[in-house]
Amino acid sequence: MLTFLRSPRTIDALLVAVAFIWGTSYGVVKGALLSYSVLGLLALRFGLTFVLLSPALGALSRVRWRDRLGVLGAGVLLLGIFLAETFGVSLTRASNAAFLISLCVVFTPLVEWAWLRRAPRALEWGAAGVSMAGAFLLTGGHFAAGAGDWLVVLAALLRALTSCAVKRAMHAGAVPPLAVTAVQAGVVAVGCAALALTVAPAQWQPLPAWHGHAAFWWSVIWLVAGCTLFAFFVQNYAMSRSSPTRVALLMGSEPVFGALFALVWLGERLTLAAWVGGLLIVAASVLALERAPRTAARASASA
Repeated sequence: MLTFLRSPRTIDALLVAVAFIWGTSYGVVKGALLSYSVLGLLALRFGLTFVLLSPALGALSRVRWRDRLGVLGAGVLLLGIFLAETFGVSLTRASNAAFLISLCVVFTPLVEWAWLRRAPRALEWGAAGVSMAGAFLLTGGHFAAGAGDWLVVLAALLRALTSCAVKRAMHAGAVPPLAVTAVQAGVVAVGCAALALTVAPAQWQPLPAWHGHAAFWWSVIWLVAGCTLFAFFVQNYAMSRSSPTRVALLMGSEPVFGALFALVWLGERLTLAAWVGGLLIVAASVLALERAPRTAARASASA
């Protein structure tokens, strides 16, 4: 079983599954926010995740303080991602946000090169460019910079930084993926709750009752089980056995799944340009499936 999970192809398939799950999250979150506030929903989602994963924190007792601080830093970056992305989307058009968050596919090779000293392969640069072009077409090719746009750009940059921070913290298997996910969830939950209680008290609201709000609670269950527990574990596990750039490229198909989910679930229509853009993003993910030279692959698997 462990051999199966360590297979590069299995990891690639799991990352594509995460891209699909995160693609559905936009519509699910949109529905949940009809019943609850942004900070309250984030605190609830990640608070439940932290409680479920709290037993995994025991592994940190065998980890150096330097590595613990690295994991904590990754959690702070994740908090920044969700705050910048969520409030950025509220201040800009959804099409702008979808395009700009995809910039993490372009930022990640640059951050990995500067921080981890791993120069991306030419194929990875090409895949990043194709993915960016596809995201631009998928959103109609319209962009006008505003405060919300810059917040989403910040979220994309923080995504790239978080990928490299997790990779660095988990070097040589020092920190288990479940422990990393637990710490990240705890930091986001505490951060959002603290902001709601101090800076934005209107965001701290009583939880909706199950009766009359069953759809909200089913949304929370999906966000916790699929979009957080499964997705972040897979992402962190993949980061320990692959490069941040490769992980980002395989996750680049997320906007396509989001568009398909909106088409099937919400009845939204896509233009021809959007379909072409989606196919380009899929093509970029297929390019990313091309394995690195065997020596590099072995080095990545042993990292």
